[in-house]
Amino acid sequence: MSVLIAPDQSSGPQSQGKIIHDVLMGRLQRGEIGADDRLVDTAVAAEFSVSRMPARDALMRLAHEGYLEATTRGFVLPRVTHKDIVEMFELRRLLEPRAIALATLSLGEADLAELEGTLADARRAMQSGNTELMFKASERFRNGWISAIPNASLKQVIQRYMTQVQAVRMMTFDEKVNHPLIVNGNTDIFNAFVRRDPVAAADRILRFIHEGETAYLNAASADEPRTRQSAKSA
Repeated sequence: MSVLIAPDQSSGPQSQGKIIHDVLMGRLQRGEIGADDRLVDTAVAAEFSVSRMPARDALMRLAHEGYLEATTRGFVLPRVTHKDIVEMFELRRLLEPRAIALATLSLGEADLAELEGTLADARRAMQSGNTELMFKASERFRNGWISAIPNASLKQVIQRYMTQVQAVRMMTFDEKVNHPLIVNGNTDIFNAFVRRDPVAAADRILRFIHEGETAYLNAASADEPRTRQSAKSA
């Protein structure tokens, strides 16, 4: 794996940690970190020529966001099974329509402006074919409305299955045919937010979840023959 430019040594640990976080995030989104890779804070610190603390902070943040899983020997991609993901979609159908309906009535004008900006970024990324930027814009949009859910307990439950959501994103984002579905879905949801229409927002997120599940099942089905072939060759 190639080493990118190290963080500016004049910056503090917090700034260094953010730079490392963003670089590793990009690698994860581009599929450059595989299931057999193990990220260790001392090795990451050495790569970026920083102390161990900002490296570990970056790895812990990625774990908190659902991109990595902490183990006794470092950080790895989350071990998520097909059953975990299917059950996550069932949870999403039960919880997110109510959650987004509540968020629709709680979003402020600044929140709406931020969401509109993420949609513009997503459209530009889709038109240019930039999967990494598309991924980031989609994540910012989802996190934006989730942060506006006024029911703290409901928000926490939704955030607990972030690992499964990230696993689905990793599997489906390379298929650019899915990008218009994401942009169009988020646009419809945003328009419901602007109209303060919780029913429309709830209906659209339910359809959005169904579209996401279909994309995941298609990706899983396409991957199954390759997995069987690898097992035969082993």
